Amino acid sequence: MILTVTLNAALDITYRVRELRPQTSHRVSEVVERPGGKGINVARVLAALGHRVTVTGFAGGLTGRTVRELLARAPGPLVDTLVPVAGATRRTVSVLDPAADDATLLNEPGPAVTPAEWAALQVVYRDLLPAARAVALCGSLPPGVPVGAYAHLVREARAAGVPVLLDTSGEPLRRGVAARPDLLKPNAEELAELTGSHDPPQAARDARRRGARTVVASLGAEGLMAIGPEGHWRAAPPRRLRGNPAGAGDSVVAGLLSGLVDGLPWPERLARAAALSAATVASPAAGEFDRPLYEELLGRVRVSEAAPAG
Repeated sequence: MILTVTLNAALDITYRVRELRPQTSHRVSEVVERPGGKGINVARVLAALGHRVTVTGFAGGLTGRTVRELLARAPGPLVDTLVPVAGATRRTVSVLDPAADDATLLNEPGPAVTPAEWAALQVVYRDLLPAARAVALCGSLPPGVPVGAYAHLVREARAAGVPVLLDTSGEPLRRGVAARPDLLKPNAEELAELTGSHDPPQAARDARRRGARTVVASLGAEGLMAIGPEGHWRAAPPRRLRGNPAGAGDSVVAGLLSGLVDGLPWPERLARAAALSAATVASPAAGEFDRPLYEELLGRVRVSEAAPAG
């Protein structure tokens, strides 16, 4: 199975309006609720692809109960091992504005996690590792969780011999990359914040020097860039798609992990990740993708090899 860790799970609420204008009232034409948080989004895409997935992290309060109820109804082989906490799971709100072809996101901070709750999560994580073929550590940290939490979880996975992917930002990213994850998945802004360089190839090489074995960066409409010991590639979908960009990066993570456990070479992993990301933009909510579009795009993603990374 593939294990995903979402320390700051969420109930994702998506509103669709005709046009988003500041300081005015809006009539919402559609409301969609889904279990969310980056690792949960990754898990839902993986399960839809047919992979066995286990989700862990924290869930609490009425919102947490709703997240778990929605997870239980999610299609595919998905197991919920979220750790209960006293605080309430956060909500995230996306407001889709078709007129601007964009979305506005509002993210709550998450529940305050106690030292005992963090210790309980570590026990669950350690018990799950022996059965895992890969681990994804994704998203922000809720209040109370140590800033070095991901670094600790990366080291645990490496000690167990399980490939580990890290997708976070800020200081948790800085500390986590020093623990030497097998795969780092930042976007261009996170990569620049980590390294100080706004040149993606140079920044990726710097991130590798800081500890990451392979770096796969999301570059928005330009697709993906991967730099690692096996080589340097770019992957881009055949066309730009309109829709909801929320969750597109999480689908990249799902594609990379799916390709890893399926034993695909890097160009095919990147093609899968780029096609899933584009098909997620065309779906109504994060953690989902347009399957016919994914299958159409999979054979049309352009993957090119550049000079090996230094």
